[in-house]
Amino acid sequence: MAAAPKLSDFVMHNAREAMAAGLLHIEQQVRSIELAVTENPGLAFDLAKTLIESICKTILSERTISFGSDDDLPKLFKTVTAHLPFLPASASAQVEARRSLQHTLSGLHTAVQGVCELRNNCGFASHGRERQRPPMEGVQALLAAQAADAIIGFLYRVHRQGRPPSSVKFEYGDNPTFNGYVDEAYEPVRIFAFEYRPSEVLFSLDREAYRDALEDYEAEQEESDKDEEGTET
Repeated sequence: MAAAPKLSDFVMHNAREAMAAGLLHIEQQVRSIELAVTENPGLAFDLAKTLIESICKTILSERTISFGSDDDLPKLFKTVTAHLPFLPASASAQVEARRSLQHTLSGLHTAVQGVCELRNNCGFASHGRERQRPPMEGVQALLAAQAADAIIGFLYRVHRQGRPPSSVKFEYGDNPTFNGYVDEAYEPVRIFAFEYRPSEVLFSLDREAYRDALEDYEAEQEESDKDEEGTET
């Protein structure tokens, strides 16, 4: 019989799959929660809540759905689930399937609420209280981390389904003209003695925003070329 995995072996497979699909900005949070499960269980509750918030805000932003800057996690989750196509088009008229799925989503909402309460009552970085918080161990932190990983994976897969992946590998060096345009428009990013190109920072931190800006730039260039051709004729 195979030995049970140790808590120190915990990996957020779903979150890492989302990272590979473009969510590079959650990498530090993912690495931190994987370590916190055993090294600082209280922090794992804080990070589990933060990670779900990040995925909700990313999905809403990519779908151009407005949300309030002070919306709490349960409200963000509710907004996301109200706008995602959870049922495939072929099953959209199936009343029983829709009802069953709604029950499942209600369970996920309860899980989100539980993560929030664990963070408030047991989190390492939550607001101070007069009474001492109950100490939590790795197994409780693992529950919160696994719940967050499952929610993140499910929401992001539903969000991305139906969107055809690019058949061409998208690399930073493929668009030197656009990169130069961005670098001329914005100041370099300086951190201590290090300096980074704005275009490279955008590409690394928000691949979707980089792609959208590139498409706008190419559209403007195409329109400009047409205007020049019209002038010449």
